[in-house]
Amino acid sequence: MPQVDEYVSVSEAKNKLLDLIRRMKHKQEVVAITRDGVPSAVLLSMDQFEGLVETIEILSDQKSMRPLRRSLKQAEKGQWVSHDAVFGRENL
Repeated sequence: MPQVDEYVSVSEAKNKLLDLIRRMKHKQEVVAITRDGVPSAVLLSMDQFEGLVETIEILSDQKSMRPLRRSLKQAEKGQWVSHDAVFGRENL
């Protein structure tokens, strides 16, 4: 998850909304909007939002996660596949 780059109050966010949206698009920043000093909402780019949703969908799909979990267990045991075995010697 991206880190929060800036915290702004609701009133400040309201006054700077267009500028904040432009920054989201160009710099991929994440802004937390606070109410009474407490973070209450997050403003992020559409690309970041779509990436988060896609990640959640993948992580919640047990069929997709099975091979990943198996690979992680193999890696923890030091069971690696060499570059040569995957791509062949000529690709070095």
